[in-house]
Amino acid sequence: MIGSASLAPYLGLAGMIAGAAFASGALVWIARFGDRARPDREAAMAASALTALWCVLGAALGPDAPATALIATARNLAFIAVIFRLFSADGRDESLRPIRPVILALVLVELLQPLILAIEMRVDPARQFEAVIFEVSAVLAMLVAIGVLMLLHNLYAGAAAASRQVLRWSGIAFAGIFAYDLNLHTIAYLGGESPQVLVALRGLFAGAMIGLLAIGANARGASLQLRPSRAVTFQTLSLLVIASYLLVMVLVTRSLALIGGDVARTGQVAFLVLAIVSAVIWLPSQRVRSWIRVMAAKHLFQHRYDYRVEWLRFTRTIGRGSGGSASFHERAVKAIADISDSPAGLLLVPNEEAQLELTARWNWPTIEVPAIAGGYTLSGLLEQHHHILDLDEVRAGTDYHGELAEVPAWLREAEDAWALVPLIHFERLVGAIILARPRIERQLDWEDLDLLRVAGQQLASYLAEQAGQQALMDASRFDEFNRRMAFVMHDIKNLASQMSLLAANAEKHADNPAFRADMLVTLRKSSEKLAALLARLGRYGAGQVQELGLVDLAGLARTVAKRFEGVHPVALTRADPIEVVADRESLEQALIHLVQNALDASDAKTPVHLDVVRDGLAGRIDVVDSGHGMSPEFVRNSLFKPFVSSKRGGFGIGAFEAREMVRAMGGRLAVESREGVGSRFSITLPLPEAARLGGTAGDSPSAQQNEVA
Repeated sequence: MIGSASLAPYLGLAGMIAGAAFASGALVWIARFGDRARPDREAAMAASALTALWCVLGAALGPDAPATALIATARNLAFIAVIFRLFSADGRDESLRPIRPVILALVLVELLQPLILAIEMRVDPARQFEAVIFEVSAVLAMLVAIGVLMLLHNLYAGAAAASRQVLRWSGIAFAGIFAYDLNLHTIAYLGGESPQVLVALRGLFAGAMIGLLAIGANARGASLQLRPSRAVTFQTLSLLVIASYLLVMVLVTRSLALIGGDVARTGQVAFLVLAIVSAVIWLPSQRVRSWIRVMAAKHLFQHRYDYRVEWLRFTRTIGRGSGGSASFHERAVKAIADISDSPAGLLLVPNEEAQLELTARWNWPTIEVPAIAGGYTLSGLLEQHHHILDLDEVRAGTDYHGELAEVPAWLREAEDAWALVPLIHFERLVGAIILARPRIERQLDWEDLDLLRVAGQQLASYLAEQAGQQALMDASRFDEFNRRMAFVMHDIKNLASQMSLLAANAEKHADNPAFRADMLVTLRKSSEKLAALLARLGRYGAGQVQELGLVDLAGLARTVAKRFEGVHPVALTRADPIEVVADRESLEQALIHLVQNALDASDAKTPVHLDVVRDGLAGRIDVVDSGHGMSPEFVRNSLFKPFVSSKRGGFGIGAFEAREMVRAMGGRLAVESREGVGSRFSITLPLPEAARLGGTAGDSPSAQQNEVA
């Protein structure tokens, strides 16, 4: 097999020819398209021409030929001249006194190379003199490379922002050339011989760098910027990490090999096993990748975020169709969480009383959220100030707008909760998103706050649009339902009239007294039932009740529990003697519906509990089951929505009607539920004292109805 040493001459020849072509092309480009006003134009053309000549001589005579070495010295002097002229391009040509001695020293050191070459040609080529001359030449080349790199650093670091646009490509070209030379001569000095592969590729690399010099010499070259994408940067960093890992493995194993013996071989095997295990554990880790991403964004980019990428990802997440398993509200949480690399989040939405309730959660099943996640004062604060809450600052006691007193205790105690982002639409709070702490610990900064605030406003518009569409659909369904009910009520009225007429005729014309009496009783009861059904149908969706009065909650609970005897166990756990202001018939109807729902959600032998307690100036009756439970999204979006029913053939207005009847009596129907645990429905109604304070005591039932409603 042909070794790398035998391939080096052919590789060097091809590299020198390619370098000559690149340098010649750069010379033509600068001459035709270069900015004629640049002070380094002539020096750059000379450097390109000498580089092309050096490559030609290297290809024809070899890289170590005396003529090639002399042209290499001339080329380096031309490079130094270009750098000197670049200082004047920055407007500092009048203050070059500190620079001139450095330039002069570099020129003198470079001019020592021809002297070394002359000595080498005259002395006897004994091995000891060759080694000394080789080391001295390598040291001089390293000194020149280090000096030029220091000049370039001083040039670019001290330049103004506008001047850096002019210096960028030329600086990259010379930094690449002299960094390559520094590494080549350092390896040669340490190894005692020139590395053949690096020497062979030197011409090609120099020609490519001269191409960058030509780009910088163009009038439009200053506007040409190298801006790699973040994806390319992160992939490059990953490759560098892998390369560093392999390099460390090689160095350690080779170092252990120098020891020799069984101990060295055992150490090599142990190190390899340890390194492989570490790589398997750490490299696939999401935490490690997140750390690399954060460090790269912090140190390599001016901004933390690639706003174009973030906005495209945000739009794709929100706009994804409903075919997936995630609901719209879950996608909304994910869209905001992905911006800050948060692994989970919650969506809170204000209810009719401006209290925040949990609507959806994404990747956060463990956090315990109460039924009322935040009070109306917190909603008002978020709506007024549009302030994103840094929950770590809240825990530390930092207060900007009085939020310390309003953040609920459960949110303070949840250490994983990181930030609360309000969703504002036309100065109105439509929701709030709680973000979990990112995998890599960091603090919120101004860039996080700006992007989250803008994304929150956009998301708020989506939520408001979705709510508006849902309201239009509900209104359309209500209109259809009302039209249907009008026909139903008309038919029932006709039936009631016919049955009343039949009863009157039977009373006059029936011959059999016993039959007549039985028929009269039957017809009267049917007429009464139809009239009651007609009255009940007339109240659907209207939220009205017949008559308000004092109702014994404990007695009503016993009546309802007794009604379900033999069907399903309904237990009365507490029955405090409490009287509330309500309509007994409507309250009983609402309570029966809630109990029936609890029975449907529970196993056959699992009891449903009724709990009657006093709650301040109100009485409360709870319907508690240990059934399947409901998700926050279902409670928020479907439970009290008309025409949404989980029962086949159902209207889906029972829960809606129950809530409206309780509201019409001046009460409130609340629900707490958790999937797999069960549900609690709570009907709260005012005590007579509360009704008296509200100005309804002593009024007629109809007046009480209007006032309490």
